[in-house]
Amino acid sequence: MEAKTVANSSVIMRHMVSQQDANLAGIMHGGVVMKHIDDAAGVVAIKHTGSNVVTASIDRLDFHHPVLIGNLLTIKACINMVGKSSMEIGVRVEAEDIISQKIRHTASAYLTFVALDENNRPSSAPPLEILTTDEKRRNREAMDRKQVRLAEKTKEKACRENKPTC
Repeated sequence: MEAKTVANSSVIMRHMVSQQDANLAGIMHGGVVMKHIDDAAGVVAIKHTGSNVVTASIDRLDFHHPVLIGNLLTIKACINMVGKSSMEIGVRVEAEDIISQKIRHTASAYLTFVALDENNRPSSAPPLEILTTDEKRRNREAMDRKQVRLAEKTKEKACRENKPTC
């Protein structure tokens, strides 16, 4: 399987925020932002694997600033790390007041996707070719997050089995 670069699958998606996206105060619902994050990350994962994918997890989603009706939402997503069948996708969300052209970083998230075969079973993902210093840093940080996720899963399993380590 041939390696692919980060640039091969990176995406920028935009959405004009309308009333249907927002609450009565004119602020975009967090769940709508989450859907756009998941959509963008899914596109990256599909472009990287050339196959169907599924969201496995979302690591810490923080909202820094509200997104308002009339803002232009920009979702930037790229792949940070590839395992055997899983991939970590980093997403940055920005909101632009299109009149003032002021742009604010509104949210960030890391999502894990799993590549699927034709039977919807996990399948191998192409390796990631890391080219830049920034990509190396993102890859290293993604590996650290993966270790934390795996440790948490081990602890959760122990708690489900009523082991004293939880």
